[in-house]
Amino acid sequence: MSAMETQIHQYNRVVIKIGSALLVDRKDGLRHNWLKTLCRDIAALHQAGSDVLIVSSGAIALGRTVLHDTSLGVTTGSLRLEQSQAAAAVGQIARERRRYLNARATIDQLLKAGAIPVVNENDTVATSEIRYGDNDRLAARVATMIGADLLVLLSDVDGLYTAAPDSDPNARFLQRISKVTAQIEAMAGDAGSELSRGGMKTKIEAARIATKAGCTMIIASGKPDHPLQAIEEGARHSLFEPSASPVSARKKWIAGQLDPIGRLLIDAGARKALLNGKSLLPAGVSKVTGVFRRGDTVAICDLEGGEIARGLAAYDCDEAAQITGRKSSEIIAILGHSGRAAMVHRDDMVLTQTLPAPGDAQARQEETG
Repeated sequence: MSAMETQIHQYNRVVIKIGSALLVDRKDGLRHNWLKTLCRDIAALHQAGSDVLIVSSGAIALGRTVLHDTSLGVTTGSLRLEQSQAAAAVGQIARERRRYLNARATIDQLLKAGAIPVVNENDTVATSEIRYGDNDRLAARVATMIGADLLVLLSDVDGLYTAAPDSDPNARFLQRISKVTAQIEAMAGDAGSELSRGGMKTKIEAARIATKAGCTMIIASGKPDHPLQAIEEGARHSLFEPSASPVSARKKWIAGQLDPIGRLLIDAGARKALLNGKSLLPAGVSKVTGVFRRGDTVAICDLEGGEIARGLAAYDCDEAAQITGRKSSEIIAILGHSGRAAMVHRDDMVLTQTLPAPGDAQARQEETG
């Protein structure tokens, strides 16, 4: 396969996510020399006129090297939540990092001032964020929030493969992905290393968030020195193309919610209607789970649990459960008051799954070398 050069410096606003396994060596701690080469790459990108923002995720990994596994009560493998929090607390002290408010106006002002903000979740007090490793999606949300046109995920893998290359000799590397389809999502596996919490699954979810907002995304290996320069010189990487029709700012916000509070399981007819741009009516809902209020974000899933869309609930969970499977005309008789005809209106919904194109073939969804 011929190398693909991506000229990062031609993008106006770039978010770069740095994985834990790149920042930290289990024996030696912070990789100072490598980090210097990355800083030179970022400085060159900034000098070329690009706004740059960094999303970093190494506090737990660095703190683990400071405390040592034995002091955490574990010798190898993954840390329990409370151990991760302890390691994060030490890691944040050992690695000096500037933390900025996760707000568009603040970041815009920093970028206008010529700063390069560093964003990280509060690993010391986080719970599910630490447990599930959300920095890939955090990077995508930040990229969406600030209107970035490129998101680069520097990782310990060099891109997306059709299967795990270490275990499947027939695994094919995907150089360019035009759309995040169900087939692409199925290729994602679990976390690839004990230091890297996200794994390919969250990277694909990050691609879905970013590309729907009109942002290009790259997955590339950050292992070599000058990793950004390496991409520009043709080092292997997977590029996810942005959507030709990015969602509105309101739908970007809906898609970027950390975690839906509840779930609405829908039948096949409702799924087809949603994918064709319709609202979700109570008649198409088969089950309601979770505790949520009107206006909260809910995941809309098929009966197997696969997510189709996210949206803002038009009803509290108890009322939603009462009208599940019923016609909209019956709502007033069931609830005693008139409500919205839709359980989730299409204006308050963003699709996370799309209909396959007629005659769709895998080769149409991504170009491989």
